[in-house]
Amino acid sequence: MERNEADIFIAILRGINVSGKTMIKMPTLVKTFESLGFENVKTYVQSGNVIFQSQSKDMNDLKNQIQDKIENDFGTNIPAIILDGKYITEVQENNPFLKESDTDLSKLHVTFLSEEPESVNIAKIDADKYFPDEFIIDKKVIYLYCPGGYGKTKLHNNFFESRLKVNATTRNWNTVNALVKLVTE
Repeated sequence: MERNEADIFIAILRGINVSGKTMIKMPTLVKTFESLGFENVKTYVQSGNVIFQSQSKDMNDLKNQIQDKIENDFGTNIPAIILDGKYITEVQENNPFLKESDTDLSKLHVTFLSEEPESVNIAKIDADKYFPDEFIIDKKVIYLYCPGGYGKTKLHNNFFESRLKVNATTRNWNTVNALVKLVTE
């Protein structure tokens, strides 16, 4: 299959190989994706970032195929968020914290959401309560700036999932940049 940004996808899997839980080796995960007919399958780091090409453009169908196959192969239910190559590039380009000259990029993260949260759920979160940590919700992503480090913030995946009523998984800024590079090279 010829490389075209429109048929390159990223599956961002939540909760694998974190704190010794739900361990899946990346070569095994690649084989799982290839068994679904996906091509040019690559992983980035051990935390469930899979780049692949697919003839199908239906991201909901891709998500269901991947989740079902992982559950079948590994006996565990892993939420998957599917992005296309164009979208991850837009996420990188539109990060509002990059406009601030004093942003420490090592404290920058992006939380990817399975769907756009309802505005009523967004309105229930008082951002001022979590200062100096800051977040900006932009449709299906949350840009996070955690000056004290992501490991110390209350703005983690479980926080956003419980309040926004959607699946969420977070990647640091270096990972987002690496994924963009893998999609565009």
